[in-house]
Amino acid sequence: MLARDLLDALAGGDAVSGAALARKAGVTRAAVWKQIEALRLKGVPVEAKVGGGYRLPWPTELLDGQRIRAGLAPATSAQVGMLEVHWEIDSTSSEIARRIPVLDDLAFVMAETQSAGRGRRGRPWLSPPGMNLYLSVLKRFDGGFASLSGLSLAVGVMLVRALGELGIRTAGLKWPNDVLAGNAKLAGILVELSGEYSGPCAAVIGVGLNIRLPDSVHERAGQPITDLASIVGGDPPGRNHIATVVVTELAEGLRTFERHGFAAFADEYAANDLLRDVPLRILDPRGDFEAVGEGVDERGALRVRVADGSVVTVDSAEVSVRRSAP
Repeated sequence: MLARDLLDALAGGDAVSGAALARKAGVTRAAVWKQIEALRLKGVPVEAKVGGGYRLPWPTELLDGQRIRAGLAPATSAQVGMLEVHWEIDSTSSEIARRIPVLDDLAFVMAETQSAGRGRRGRPWLSPPGMNLYLSVLKRFDGGFASLSGLSLAVGVMLVRALGELGIRTAGLKWPNDVLAGNAKLAGILVELSGEYSGPCAAVIGVGLNIRLPDSVHERAGQPITDLASIVGGDPPGRNHIATVVVTELAEGLRTFERHGFAAFADEYAANDLLRDVPLRILDPRGDFEAVGEGVDERGALRVRVADGSVVTVDSAEVSVRRSAP
């Protein structure tokens, strides 16, 4: 029995005996137990019930590429290239990066779990299977790297739009690539570029959206995190529906960005900017300093007001921004 098959058998949320799981898969009880432990190591909170049987504490559904594409509007589906769902890969962005020469524009790769998911500045992204959404999309551009200023901020706006379609209207954006709700991280964005500085180039855009997080992931995260289940106070929308909405907003938004750049998203970003007028601590390798958020400029760089009253811009992959301690 594969771990994916076991998770699928438990997806309904009801208890299933180890014997029944073994019979269904044609394996031994020991093989079932081995896969149960493999899922637990990945962060899936499989419960063992008194009197026998295993269950998840909530129902879930595994991602299905055909269902996701079928949910797209015909015009959107025609624009989307490949749409793949994997059980486990190193990372969705790495999978696209390996195949850039042969993939169509707006190709999407999703995975139930990643063995080497990553966020900004190389931080690991925890990826328990069957709970969240991990995807990457390839977008090709003709204008070179300079035309992509503000892309990660625009993708944040696209995610806020998707969340609005799902009934979540309490999320906001933390420069440069986080979606927060209640000052806790709900989603993250990672943009990686390849190609020519002034010619054809490609962006691999990775997105991780927390749908339902077990306690073990909260403990390992190292920062406040939240999920859609907590925000709605119960059962979040189905994962395939969430994926369909996110793919739709990314496909449509990235085409808009290709034509108009960050300017087409600047007003929405400002309306969702969680750092504006907020006391901040800027963690810069050249020296930390205190400032107050002043929005972003036309390139998507963070504007901050420093102690002498002047406004400076922060636009470096090596910089982190935190709210100042009260």
